[in-house]
Amino acid sequence: MLTLTFKIADDNGLLLLDLKDLQAMVQYVGDNAAQFRTEYGNISTASVGAIQRALLAIGQQGGDKFFGEPALDLFDFIQTVPTGQGMVNILAADKLLQAPLLYATFLLWLLAELFERLPEVGDVEKPKLVFFFDEAHLLFNDIPKALLDKIEQVVRLVRSKGVGVYFVTQNPLDIPDKVLGQLGNRMQHALRAFTPRDQKAVKAAATTFRPNPPLDVQAAITQLGVGEALVSLLEEKGTRAPVERALVVPPTGQLGPITPAQRQQIITHSTVYGHYEKAIDRESAYEILKQRSAEPAQPSPSLEEKQAEFARKRAKAGSKEKPGQATQVIDAFAKSAARSVGSGLGRSLIRGILGSLFGGSKRR
Repeated sequence: MLTLTFKIADDNGLLLLDLKDLQAMVQYVGDNAAQFRTEYGNISTASVGAIQRALLAIGQQGGDKFFGEPALDLFDFIQTVPTGQGMVNILAADKLLQAPLLYATFLLWLLAELFERLPEVGDVEKPKLVFFFDEAHLLFNDIPKALLDKIEQVVRLVRSKGVGVYFVTQNPLDIPDKVLGQLGNRMQHALRAFTPRDQKAVKAAATTFRPNPPLDVQAAITQLGVGEALVSLLEEKGTRAPVERALVVPPTGQLGPITPAQRQQIITHSTVYGHYEKAIDRESAYEILKQRSAEPAQPSPSLEEKQAEFARKRAKAGSKEKPGQATQVIDAFAKSAARSVGSGLGRSLIRGILGSLFGGSKRR
């Protein structure tokens, strides 16, 4: 249903730039289901309602502000300083983390967009871009299966584009097995086994590493101190190296959250400052469809008017059909027009029913 909606929007030149555009377009397709059924196939009102409810949920979590213009340009993440070194970009997602459905939708869009736009590079010495998604348990809490399948697929495919993905969480059980299986590099800090669930997490974390005979991984996980971690990375041929107990280099940056003044200073000194601060709302599907609904409906020509117009066009073209042939054509046209009027009444009825279901006004 959503694919069909995008197709109708493209065919009619209706731009979908933000969430309200998509909501208006879905309602327009639903309201005009009979009109589109012949060309595009059956349009289920149940599907329309399900999509609208999902869009409403995303909108309530802030999607109406998040998905719009100016759109996030992912190549802003792949910038380097004059010396050629990469840059660290921080997406302040403290509010986004409180909206798990929006967070998961954003993650899928981000990775899918990178997969579409970046060239295939295979195994590279170092990735072009690395993402660290913090508090990953919020991402996968109550996530729909279809969305989880898509995330697993994109995480697997995006590696060939030179993009690394890391999910940061306190417990390995927070990451679904199908996603965890796509992550080659592992770094595990200490886990304390105070409850049966904790013990299960320790055992699960230990079994995900490639064994190292001199090291009791399950025991080491509970004994790790501050600054220690169990590390297993991919080797040159793509195989996973045996797990090692290692010391982690302490960060050279500030520990703890920055102040609002520090954050503003970082923003104003950014190379992209001024590009994303002002929202843009161009004329797109929402505005066009709203204008159409406000226009007075044009009366349909009567059957006699259609027949007269058809006859005028035939006469102007200098028709040379034999006597009786024109009459047959006009009769066929009359029957077609009658069917058109009937289907028009059907469309009006269906639009009225859909309008009542969606709680909106009838559209012409």
